[in-house]
Amino acid sequence: MNTKPSVLFVCVHNAGRSQMAAAYLQHLAEGRIEVRSAGSAPADQVNPAAVQAMQEEGIDLSSQTPKILTTAAVQASDVVITMGCGDTCPIFPGKRYEDWTLDDPAGQGIEPVRKIRDEIRTRTEHLISELLPQR
Repeated sequence: MNTKPSVLFVCVHNAGRSQMAAAYLQHLAEGRIEVRSAGSAPADQVNPAAVQAMQEEGIDLSSQTPKILTTAAVQASDVVITMGCGDTCPIFPGKRYEDWTLDDPAGQGIEPVRKIRDEIRTRTEHLISELLPQR
């Protein structure tokens, strides 16, 4: 039986914030949490500034592609974290929903994206401490 917690990160384009959050969670939780990300209106590619900012952390996003948000992805996740997609996310009973209010990195240079990245890392570390309490 799979008792691994699962998290879905959602933002409109699945090109910046949700991709960085998913990459951090994958990296920092070392495979102990199932990670998904999606967007209600996916972009054509991951934001190059987000790719660059994560590369600085030793995490490669260059092979990622934005994915469409599906009801199945929400149903399969224990925790759904939205990042500005508002009410486009389906709500199911028994799920934990959080909204992380973060600036949108779209169209921003590397400096503002680094600040967003660092805020995402802090929130992701907190999420890990909640989902994987030390035994």
